[in-house]
Amino acid sequence: MLIREQYLSKIRGFYNSDLIKILVGIRRCGKSVILSQIIEELKQERNIDEEHIIFINFEFIEFEELLDYKKLNNYIKNHIKDEKMYYLFLDEIQNVNNFERVINSIRARVKNISIFITGSNSKMLSDELSSVLSGRYVLFNINPLSYKEFIKLTNKDGQDINTFWDYARWGGLPNRCEFTNEIDIKNYLHSVYDSIILRDVVKRLNLKDTILFDMILQYLIETAGREFSAENIINYLEKEHKKISNETLYNYIDALCKALILKKVYRYDIAGKSVLKTLNKYYATDLGIAQIKNNNPEFKTYIILENIVYNELINRNYEVFIGKTKNGEVDFIAKKEGVIKYFQVTYEMQDSNKTIEREFGVYKKIEDNYPKYIISLDKIDLSKDGIVHLNLIDFLLEEEN
Repeated sequence: MLIREQYLSKIRGFYNSDLIKILVGIRRCGKSVILSQIIEELKQERNIDEEHIIFINFEFIEFEELLDYKKLNNYIKNHIKDEKMYYLFLDEIQNVNNFERVINSIRARVKNISIFITGSNSKMLSDELSSVLSGRYVLFNINPLSYKEFIKLTNKDGQDINTFWDYARWGGLPNRCEFTNEIDIKNYLHSVYDSIILRDVVKRLNLKDTILFDMILQYLIETAGREFSAENIINYLEKEHKKISNETLYNYIDALCKALILKKVYRYDIAGKSVLKTLNKYYATDLGIAQIKNNNPEFKTYIILENIVYNELINRNYEVFIGKTKNGEVDFIAKKEGVIKYFQVTYEMQDSNKTIEREFGVYKKIEDNYPKYIISLDKIDLSKDGIVHLNLIDFLLEEEN
């Protein structure tokens, strides 16, 4: 089993905190495994006995009756029998209506309890949740495997270009690594996607036309890295003999983001130093889900590399934007702890002076001295003029900074 230390190291300091620990991520990204690793640490390293660990996975049929929040509340209270610390783990809690009331009730009545919850949609991130829980929580975003984690789990050669494209094509959902046959991988990914749509989208929206929903997702994935345009999507759907209103379109896209299938990336005006709420872009949370929902034969060469870099920056806890310059844009601006870095992503440069000039030229209008990078699959170092060129695979395998 891969120990996901990058997350455990952040959560560990809160094991005994009265703050609610919330782990949020797309279905099957490994949240339950992280909970099991926390439980194992509590048992092995802190000598916590089974009686003081309460674990409920709301996708297990034996806990089905606890989907009633009142029964859940009673179940938890009945398991607390002394003054020692209890550790409560509630997995996929968004399946419980009014779960916030249970959390608040337990927290108010029981002082000797540490609460961990996981969820697979952005209800867990909402302002509403923040209001209900009165800010008494700490949030951990759990992502599919990074490339470095993928290499550790599979024991493959990370520098092998075929290994890289395996990851680039089929993504980082941990269980997909159990399969080597392409048909099996696709079937697994389709089952994950279908479960997301059924549980997190269809019921919530009372969705009637899942084909239309699929077409919107396919369009957004195939145009990832381009500025979003509602007009372009509506025109595309009309050519496919599908009609949709602006309101419905935005509801569907919002549902895709709330199900954590897509992530919206805002633009940042470098000169004006402000976030722009228009002309945003969308990137896929998992590359495997993106792969099964696109029909573009050039998908891997001009879309996926940007998506990989975006996901890696998110994994490294950067706040990421699209950079708007006076005459164009930089692929990504990454901010963390007061540090800003610029990233431009391309496929290869070494055989084209025109490509080199275009990629390096992006930075000519940026007058600050923050670090500037160009990332590609080239094996030779093309750094110049203070702009650092990085090989993509080396970047993904390096120690985080």
